[in-house]
Order: sequence, then C-alpha cells, then structure tokens
Amino acid sequence: MSALHGNHHGEAHSPDLHGHGDTHGHGSRKGYLIGFALSVVLTAIPFWLVMTGALHNTQATALAVIALAMVQILVHTVSFLHVNTRGEGGWTLLAYMFTAVLVLIVIAGSLWIMYHLNNNMMAMTAGEMSNGM
Repeated sequence: MSALHGNHHGEAHSPDLHGHGDTHGHGSRKGYLIGFALSVVLTAIPFWLVMTGALHNTQATALAVIALAMVQILVHTVSFLHVNTRGEGGWTLLAYMFTAVLVLIVIAGSLWIMYHLNNNMMAMTAGEMSNGM
C-alpha cells in the first residue's frame, strides 16, 4: 500500500476521530437540557413582563426585554453553537466577538443617522402640504 492510503490494520485509532469517547466541541445531554431550560425561562420572562405590565414603565420594560434577549443570545451561543475559548484555539470566539462589534457599530450608526435626520428635517406647514411641496 502507498503512504497516501495508509495501512488500516496498523494505525492507532484516536477515539475523537470517530466521535467516540472525547466530547470536545460537542455538548452533553445535560448541557443541552440546561440550555433549553434557560432559553424557555429567558423567553417566558419578557412575555410575562409585557403581558402583565409588571414594571409600569414602557422604557424599563423595553430595556429589560433587550437585556434578557442579549443574555439569551449568549446562552444559545454557548449551549447550542458551542462557541467558547477552547474551540479551534479561540478563533471561533474571536470571530464571534468581531461580528458582535460590527453589528453594534452598524446599529449605533444607523440610530445616530436616523436621530440626526429626524432633528434636521424641515417641518412642513399645512399650506405647504396642500400645495404639493
């Protein structure tokens, strides 16, 4: 046999090459159940906050829902996508953080532009609106 094809009888089989033994990069049943339970709780709390009006303040409710959504993103990322510092030497986590920074820049920039456009728009009077301007 050539060196490219290898000798199947003399090779030492590593348990993680065939998915047996080592669970590096894969979650356990317990991990998935904990992630699922946290996801359910982090989904139910915002629904409860909105439906009952428990915070009596729309802005506080919105901030709580946004904060819980960000926590839920982290739970999904760690529990189901297995993004951590061990996977691929930390490059997966670094790529995830880079993506998050880019998304935050785009969102903040878009909100900043819309805010300034709204403030700098000229108000039209009723006469200008009827003239078709």
